[in-house]
Amino acid sequence: MMRRSVLLATLALSLGLICLAAPRQALAQDARAFVGALGAQAIQVLGPSVPPAQRVARFRALFRDDFDVPNIGRFVLGRYWRVATPQEQEEFLTLFQEYIVRAYSARLGEYGGEPFRVTGARPTGEETVVTSEIVRPGGSPIQVDWYLDNRAGRYKITDVYVAGVSMKVTQRDEFAAVIQRNGGRIEGLLALLRQKLAAS
Repeated sequence: MMRRSVLLATLALSLGLICLAAPRQALAQDARAFVGALGAQAIQVLGPSVPPAQRVARFRALFRDDFDVPNIGRFVLGRYWRVATPQEQEEFLTLFQEYIVRAYSARLGEYGGEPFRVTGARPTGEETVVTSEIVRPGGSPIQVDWYLDNRAGRYKITDVYVAGVSMKVTQRDEFAAVIQRNGGRIEGLLALLRQKLAAS
């Protein structure tokens, strides 16, 4: 913020920042509680004692309820979102959600049942980043950073970084390569997703 030369303006600005700091801090605390509950639930859902079909079903419910699937999907499709037909966009979001659910329930299943703890929270732009870790016996903890957007008092996850790698950036790069290999046609990606889901 720009410095004010008038003492009164400086005082008013300082008071305003103090008043804003409390809700912002409370927001970070709420975000920590949200991720703590979600993480503990996800680790339990992905535990080794849970049958694979049940694991996928439970993870699907978590993903649908707590992740911002439409905006993540648009980000992942990138510039191709604008050239896709409404039907292609709708099918992509449906296939993308199921693809992520199956891929991540399998990938994160490796850590199922391990201790999970929130380690911090910080504001970044209009989002809050909550840092956490999965503690592995005899191994280094896995760092997981959750990016949250507050929608009228309800949090939605916009991205997850596992060991420093962004979920949505990774998927965007992977999907863009598939589209490019298919002459820039989105149908090539849709066909691949249909095939992968049918095979799993």
